[in-house]
Amino acid sequence: TVTSVSYFIEIKFRSPTMFRNQYDTDVTVWSPEGRLLQVEYAMESVKQGSACIALRSSTHAVIGALKRSVSELSSHQQKILDIDDHIGIGIAGLTADARTLAKWMRNECLNYKYVYGTALPTGRLVTDLADRHQRTTQTYVRRPYGVGLLVASFDKNGPHVYQTCPSGNVYECYGSAIGARSQSGRTYLEKHYESFGECGKDELIMHALKALVGCVSGDGELNKDNGSVAFVGKGDKFTILEGDDLQPYLDRLELEGGTGGGNGAGDEEEDDDDDGADDDAMET
Repeated sequence: TVTSVSYFIEIKFRSPTMFRNQYDTDVTVWSPEGRLLQVEYAMESVKQGSACIALRSSTHAVIGALKRSVSELSSHQQKILDIDDHIGIGIAGLTADARTLAKWMRNECLNYKYVYGTALPTGRLVTDLADRHQRTTQTYVRRPYGVGLLVASFDKNGPHVYQTCPSGNVYECYGSAIGARSQSGRTYLEKHYESFGECGKDELIMHALKALVGCVSGDGELNKDNGSVAFVGKGDKFTILEGDDLQPYLDRLELEGGTGGGNGAGDEEEDDDDDGADDDAMET
C-alpha cells in the first residue's frame, strides 16, 4: 500500500546516525561523517585499560604503570614488557594484543642484531610498529589492535619516549599518559616536564610515581602490588622494578607527602564501576 511504501522510504532515508551499526561491521567501511568506527572502538579500548605513564630526562627514560587484578584471588596483570636490553613497553588495552605486538617487536630486534651485529634503532622499530597498526585499519580480514603502547628506549641518540595508537599514529614525547583516569597523570607531566631534563634516574622514577598516584581509582592506594616501574638509560639496561624492589621508592613517596607506600595487603586497586570482571580479564 501507499502507506507502507511511504513508511519504508521514511525509514530508509532517515538520518544515518540512527543506524550507526550499519557502518561499524567492518573496519574498511566509512560512515557518512567520514569516520572508521572500528578504529574508534579500538581507541576506546585503550581508554578502558589501567593507566600507564612514560617520561624521559637527558639520560634516562622511565615507564610507570598501574596493574589491575580481576579479583582478590588473582594475581595482577603484567603492564610493562621488556623487548630488548635497550627497549621496553608499557601497555593499556587488550593484553592479548599487546603480547602479540611484543613478540613481533622482540623478533625484529633479534633479526636486526643477527644481521647487523648491533641494536635496532628505536625510531625504525617504532615506525614499523606504526605501519603494522595502520595495515589492520585498511584490510577487511583484520581488526585494529585494541592496545596503546608507550615505548621507552635508549640508543646512540639518547633516551626516547614514544606513544602509539591503534589508528597507526605515533608520537615522540617528553612524557605521556594513557589509559583510564590518565588525565591526572598527564596534567602532572605537563606541569613538571621542563624540569625532567636534569633529573637523575631516581628522581625520574619519583616523578613517575607521583604522576601515577592521581590515576589510582576510588579510595585505593598505590602500593608494591599494583604498581610497576621500569627504567632504561645511559649505563642501565631496561630493568623492571616491582614488589620489594619498588618498595623503597614508595616509602620515599610517602615521606614526601604522596599517598603511596602501602604494602599491598589490603590495598587492592578498585575496578571501574562500569567495568565488569570479564572486561578486566581482557583489558589491562
